[in-house]
Amino acid sequence: MSTPPAPQQPAPMVVPRFTVSQRVTVMVNRYEIRAVHPDGTEGALLAFAEQKRMKLKEEVVFFSDESRSRPVFSFKARQRLDVHARHDVLDEHGTPLGSFSKKFGASLLRSTWELSAPGIEAVGRERRPVIAVLRRMWELIPYLGDVWVPFVFHFDFADTATGAPVLVSERRKAIRDRYDVTVPDPRLDFRVAAAMAVALDALQSR
Repeated sequence: MSTPPAPQQPAPMVVPRFTVSQRVTVMVNRYEIRAVHPDGTEGALLAFAEQKRMKLKEEVVFFSDESRSRPVFSFKARQRLDVHARHDVLDEHGTPLGSFSKKFGASLLRSTWELSAPGIEAVGRERRPVIAVLRRMWELIPYLGDVWVPFVFHFDFADTATGAPVLVSERRKAIRDRYDVTVPDPRLDFRVAAAMAVALDALQSR
């Protein structure tokens, strides 16, 4: 008789629900990540992220608060000038927590991402293929497509082995980019989930 597999342990940092809100400035994109209480109300600030534009190697640093005095985790591309490079998620000491990358061929019509973390291999896709095509057509419009995308798009990540949901990011209808993120899989560390959620906005049009 075979021995059943041992149950998977939860990640060191588990946050089942949080929001990501973007602030756009001239040279830096900033993101607020806040917890969501069981009753749906928004809670405390969990992390504050900055993405500097025009960098040769993409990197986003997450801080403990808006003072930006203490970096707590980050994600960084492995290659320079490669929009489909694999990005490593690192803790405050530089220890890898997971990674993700955009799948080039599959993303031509419907954006598709690969997400890896301890015990997890997942693929995330835009939920509605029609909206994915319309969004691409809109982004081709000179200038207008660069400043505002009217289509609300969502991403669903599923475990490649079981098909179970791992991460869900849903964009709200608002002028400023804002996302509701749920993490059904407790094996997914919050830092990896938050990095992936921010990347879906920061790197989506690349």
